[in-house]
Order: sequence, then C-alpha cells, then structure tokens
Amino acid sequence: MDSWVDGNHTAVREFILLGLTDDPVIRIVLFMIILCIYLVTISGNLSTIILIRISSQLHHPMYFFLSHLASADIGYSSSVTPNMLVNFLVETNTISYLGCAIQLGSAVFFGTAECFLLAAMAYDRFVAICNPLLYSTKMSTQVCVQLLKVAYIGGFLNASSFTFSFFSLSFCGPNQVNHFFCDFTPLIELSCFDTSVPAAVPSFTAGSIIVITVFVIAVSYIYILITILKMRSSEGRHKAFSTCTSHLTAVTLFYGTITFIYVMPKSSYSTDQNKVVSVFYMVVIPMLNPLIYSLRNREIKGALKRELGRKIFS
Repeated sequence: MDSWVDGNHTAVREFILLGLTDDPVIRIVLFMIILCIYLVTISGNLSTIILIRISSQLHHPMYFFLSHLASADIGYSSSVTPNMLVNFLVETNTISYLGCAIQLGSAVFFGTAECFLLAAMAYDRFVAICNPLLYSTKMSTQVCVQLLKVAYIGGFLNASSFTFSFFSLSFCGPNQVNHFFCDFTPLIELSCFDTSVPAAVPSFTAGSIIVITVFVIAVSYIYILITILKMRSSEGRHKAFSTCTSHLTAVTLFYGTITFIYVMPKSSYSTDQNKVVSVFYMVVIPMLNPLIYSLRNREIKGALKRELGRKIFS
C-alpha cells in the first residue's frame, strides 16, 4: 500500500479498485463487451449532437436539451469506463488520491447535469402539450439557456459537495475500493475517522436534487396526462403521447437504477448487485439514450434521412 506518514497516522496516497470480478476469462469477455458499448456510446451520442447542430429541422428547445443530454452522456460514461477497461487488463488497478477525487467529481457532475436536463425536457414537453400557444414565449432561447445554466451549476455544486467531503475524509487503513470506480459509499467505508458529517452533506445535496427533479418530471407528466385525456381526437392523443415516449423511457431507466442504488435500503441488496446496477446506469444507459431517441422519434429519423440523402446526391 502506497502511503505516507501524516502526523500520528499513515495517510493513503492511492487506492486499489477491485473491479467487477477476479476471473481472468470473465474479465476478457467483459472487456470486449464494455469496449463495444463504450464505442457505440461515443459514436451514437456524437452523431446525435452533430445531427441536431447541422439539421435546421431540429433547431427546437427539445433537441437543444437532447444535444446537451448526449454531451452529458459522453462525459458520464467517459468518467468511469476507460478506467474500468484498464481494470480488466491489469492484475492490480491503482488510482491516485487526486485521480480518485477527479473521477468522483466528474461522475457526480455529469450525472447531476443529466438529472436537471431530463427535468428540463419534461418541462419542455409540458409547455408544448399543455400551453402550445405560449410555447415560443415560455421556451424562448433565453429561457432554454437559463435552464441549461441551472443544470450545469447544479452539477458543479453537487460535484463540489462530494469532492470537498472526499477531501475531508481520512484514509489510514485498507486502500481497496470494492467497486470499479471511486464511488462515494465504498470510500466512506474505508475512512478511519468519524464520517457522519462528510457523509451527510453530499447525501443531502444529492437527495435534494433527485427529489426536486423527480417532482418537476412527475408534475409535468401529470398535467400532460390530464391534457391528453381531455383531447377529443384519438389522433391528437396519439401524437401528443408519442412525443413523450422517448423521454419517459429515458427517465424510467435512469431514475429506476438511481432509486435502486441510492434510495433502497442497503441491506436489501449486495455489493455485487450494486456494481451490476452501476454498470447499467453509468455505462449502458448512456449508450441506450441516443438509440431510444433516434428509434422512437420521427423528426430525428426524418432529419437523418434528409442529411444522408444530401450527402449521397451532393
């Protein structure tokens, strides 16, 4: 264990990430699978961003937020996946004290930004369906930029609370993190002093953000459902609901896994289950989001066909 003497105790200078498994065969298989997922994640989200930027038909608030959601997915996945891939290929995967703090902070930043962006997209759908005549006013460029600022400032503040809490912890014993990245919970377990205050601050900030964003999403969709049920035309109801299905799918996947890890009692699931679910929401979901929006959105599919047609005949 690489450490140095600080006062009357030995301080940890680096951590060992135990990863997902010790079986060498399974590690190679997982390396190939997760590498493919990561490549699809990067290419899929980059394609979404480029398509939205170059296609004039997609210059709407919904796709403005979707392009930033794709950027957040790239950052979210990249904060943990490259290091996880390295972990599959080496016998002992170490990460420095500072590197652990950076990984924790970046994962929290992009994850929090994604929560706010999903809430902003739900509000956008609420205005579009419930107040269509005021849509251009309530979802103006200025409003969209303000909502985007809230997402990134919220991500920065939440990441800061986790990072400062990490630096306030004292590590003087084992340095093996029972995870594939520097997650806060296993780090708390390694601290050799009282962790009540360092653990409480990020729990409060993260919990508040989850409650606020879930509340915004839930209220938005309650009003959307009421408005759709009041529509007399079945075609109008179908069209209104179809504009929400992609977003609802993304919200269900993201918040469903977050709820499993951060809301359910720790005694109800094992550390291995925690790792598997973490892989799903930090590695798999960023890959699924562009697929969900492209496969279930007519405007994106139409824009993709038009851009491909232009390139073929140009």
